[in-house]
Amino acid sequence: MTNPSPAEFLARFEAVRQHSLALAAPLSAEDQAVQSMPDASPTKWHLAHTTWFFEAVVLQAHVPGYQPFDARFAALFNSYYESLGPRHPRPQRGLLTRPAHATVLAYRQAVDHAVQTLVQQCDWPTWQVVEPLLTLGLQHEQQHQELLLTDILHAFSLNPLAPAIRAGAPELAPDITPGWTTHPGGDVEVGHGGGGFAFDNEGPPHTVRLQPFEIGRRLVTNAEFQAFIDGGGYVRSGLWLSDGWALVQAQGWTAPLYWREGGLEFGLHGLQARQPEQPVRHLSFYEAAAYAEWAGARLPTEFEWEAAASLPEPPAQLHGVAWQWTRSSYAPYP
Repeated sequence: MTNPSPAEFLARFEAVRQHSLALAAPLSAEDQAVQSMPDASPTKWHLAHTTWFFEAVVLQAHVPGYQPFDARFAALFNSYYESLGPRHPRPQRGLLTRPAHATVLAYRQAVDHAVQTLVQQCDWPTWQVVEPLLTLGLQHEQQHQELLLTDILHAFSLNPLAPAIRAGAPELAPDITPGWTTHPGGDVEVGHGGGGFAFDNEGPPHTVRLQPFEIGRRLVTNAEFQAFIDGGGYVRSGLWLSDGWALVQAQGWTAPLYWREGGLEFGLHGLQARQPEQPVRHLSFYEAAAYAEWAGARLPTEFEWEAAASLPEPPAQLHGVAWQWTRSSYAPYP
């Protein structure tokens, strides 16, 4: 994979930036200002923060004489970049009724135009410098597209009206026959080592030694997780890691976060009938680990998951269905 040309980048830039707006389009200005908990952020903040990244990291550093859209936005929409100045406290982002939603959209439009002008007019040596930063900005924005949805989902889950973000019924994952995929173990290569973009925590490539293992051919279903609940999963302390059991007790966990009484489940499409054979979603790490313990198994390590994904016939549902937990800690590669 080679780095994109200016024309290729501009096409992708337009697609990614428009997709953020499309995700937010069903939401009112009031929806986009709400913050449901300290660890979440309002939709409006996500739209502004991803714009600030391009302005602060690319435009101000590489466009001579560039003037920020509004210099005050630097503190409002910086997240955790210590080297780029002070920032508004994360738990108070929901208090930012100003700038108005329309102003944030105008901010995005102005920065988009400035980025497009830079890409169209810069010389080749400059392009070689700014392209990795611009590509990082797009990857960063795609991460925030996921956060935008997870944050507004949590906010709407607390609304007694149970509003839907998307119309209609959710797309169903195909049924997969249960079973196990075997990996022989041995020395395997993990980590990014090719061309193109990778985050700095995805490399360097290195060899790890794995023992032979088996991994499920598909994700755990709602019906299987219901069996865990019926078997006392949320009342048997021996199934849980100590930190997880403390949360079960402190927060009164009895089921996955968005399960509701009467066989219902809340999601982007509002309240829907819970489908028994669909993958279970919105589990914490502790719930996933407790289920695995109850089932006589364990969560895979990061390296086992990667190795299984590289098999000629990998397990189904590895991509595009649900986020999946591993038992590995978040630590740098060697």
